Amino acid sequence: MGLFQKKIVPIVTPRYQLGHQDTLLVVGLGNAGTEYEKTRHNAGFMCMDEFAEKEGFNPWIEKKDLKSLLCAKIIDGRKVILCKPTTMMNLSGDAVQAVRQFYKIDDSKTCIVYDELDIAFGTVRTQGDGGSAGHNGVKSLLEHSKSAFWRVRVGIGPKQPEQMDTADFVLQNFNKDQLEKLPNIKKEVNSVIDEWLSGNAKPDTRKISG
Repeated sequence: MGLFQKKIVPIVTPRYQLGHQDTLLVVGLGNAGTEYEKTRHNAGFMCMDEFAEKEGFNPWIEKKDLKSLLCAKIIDGRKVILCKPTTMMNLSGDAVQAVRQFYKIDDSKTCIVYDELDIAFGTVRTQGDGGSAGHNGVKSLLEHSKSAFWRVRVGIGPKQPEQMDTADFVLQNFNKDQLEKLPNIKKEVNSVIDEWLSGNAKPDTRKISG
């Protein structure tokens, strides 16, 4: 049998592999506070909570000096850190910069998950560069770093009614129909985070049904 031939050495590919990186950072953007938990602007937080639970990360711990809630797990010899900034959205860059400096993580080893008004609800788009598209959290990130971090953009658009103030719309709770569809969207976000952690991420647009 082939399994018992001396010259055959089994090769095991780690589930998460990204070059020789020791620490990877995945950040979900949102606003801290129970009043924001189900708002459209907290899609990034929701996805982080889902991913942390699915992958069995340590409990979230507040690090006041890093202005963040953090949890971590060692996966195949690498530290994967999940982050939810405790600043308000428009100061997210302060928290992310503090975490990256403390753990010595650069842009290319950082993944940001956030809501995107310019993308239709039920769509998840991934890309490695770009501007802010008017998103205050991403604007804050770009004030502290280059634009080379990986992006997972979770669609929350279009704005309805169109005349509604954008800030009011993104700070509204998802409606009942959207809340029913969110589990499938978060599941898809989990998949794209997995791909990024494994080094297989590429720009893509995915439409989620159901």
